[in-house]
Amino acid sequence: MAEIPPDIFFNSISELNAKLRAKEFSCHELTQAFCDRMERIGPRYNALALSLRKDAITKAKDVDRELKRDRTRGALQGIPYGVKDLLAVKKQPTTWGAKPFATQVFDYDAHVIERLDKVGAILIAKLSMVELAGGGDYRTAAASLTGPGLNPWDRTRWSGGSSSGPGAAVAAGLVTFAIGSETSGSILTPSAFCGLTGLRPTYGLVSRQGAMALSWTLDKLGPLCRSAEDCGLVLHEIAGVDLQDPGSAGRSFNYNPKYARKPADITIGYMPVDFEDGAEPSAQPAFRAAFEVIKSLGVTLKEIQLPEFPYGALVGTIIAGEAGSIFEEFIRSGKVDQLADPHQIAGLKAMLDLPSTEYLRAMRVRSLVKAAFHDLFLNCDMVLAPTRLGPANKVAEPLDALGPPTKSRGGLIPGGNLAGLPAISLPCGFADGLPLGISLLGRPFYENQLIAIGDLFQKQTDWHRRRPPMEE
Repeated sequence: MAEIPPDIFFNSISELNAKLRAKEFSCHELTQAFCDRMERIGPRYNALALSLRKDAITKAKDVDRELKRDRTRGALQGIPYGVKDLLAVKKQPTTWGAKPFATQVFDYDAHVIERLDKVGAILIAKLSMVELAGGGDYRTAAASLTGPGLNPWDRTRWSGGSSSGPGAAVAAGLVTFAIGSETSGSILTPSAFCGLTGLRPTYGLVSRQGAMALSWTLDKLGPLCRSAEDCGLVLHEIAGVDLQDPGSAGRSFNYNPKYARKPADITIGYMPVDFEDGAEPSAQPAFRAAFEVIKSLGVTLKEIQLPEFPYGALVGTIIAGEAGSIFEEFIRSGKVDQLADPHQIAGLKAMLDLPSTEYLRAMRVRSLVKAAFHDLFLNCDMVLAPTRLGPANKVAEPLDALGPPTKSRGGLIPGGNLAGLPAISLPCGFADGLPLGISLLGRPFYENQLIAIGDLFQKQTDWHRRRPPMEE
């Protein structure tokens, strides 16, 4: 059996695929090495919800037979990946990160898993998450069946968001990419905290069939990867029409970097406060340096003002109205009391008392948010801002103890989600020894252009290639 060098665990999708086609090692050998690493190191970060070694090895042998016959299926063929544990995997536990659902099993695979299976990607593990994807407004990183998501850069820090397992797993080299979910920040946040490139697609571009619903009108699935290019390769395979998802946009996505517009034709809006004194002091130098790199690409930079709306309150009300309906039986049964976070338990119970008028009012204001972002993009092509204002918070720190956001960061993550807009988070430096990220937010179905600018940024920097200092 060929020995898998440690660097392989941090290779990009294209690099791994090329080595498999060159037969430097077999898919079986690669998959076994990743499974060994996942099972050995994953628990160190509370990242592993369930190993899928047996099925992964079987799939890997199938891929080897295909490669032996020179039958290729694309860039993801033979690539080990993981999924957040809100995605159904046939005949395997799907816990939604919560004790009351620890034995829940479905008899089908989620749509995105089916799509990835068809192109030969190797699913090796289900990855940990905040219970019920954070529904009910959790207050501690420990609100999870598997414990708090620990950051590979510093295990006293959080790996971030309800997709904490995917964030930690990709950063630690346990999988090459992972599928996470975002309702309001759970792809972008762990990407920023863990030094990854994460893509939140346009609402409806990726089917959610087979995924736990938290908010029908906000939920989105997307990739956490090592690079912008990797995000494009994954999105190319998971996006598309699905009649089983009522929210499907009826659109496909083809990753075509060669057709992207030239930087000179792109206008990027920004709010000066984000790159002056709006971020945490230790993070400001890195954000300013990232801004200068973006400027050096030849794009036009334009000062903007974000539309004034109570973004956070709107998102909270809409989630409360929809999650309250989704989890009504679970709440009324009393099983909700088995969750780990008392604040979350109380929050879920309170959802049942939300007046319908408040939900409807929030949805009406949401239509104004969408219109305002539409108008914003008449004057620019995308918006640049820090993904988070600073590095990952300490695991033991209550989440409501975090500092107040700047004006734009009070709006870009929840505002972008309310409007269903795509965004990409890019590693951009360090503060206090921990990764930072900047985000580009675009108009609907603008993923190719976001990825293209992200790729240009990463050709000028090496932040996406940095690795956490790990004991193997």
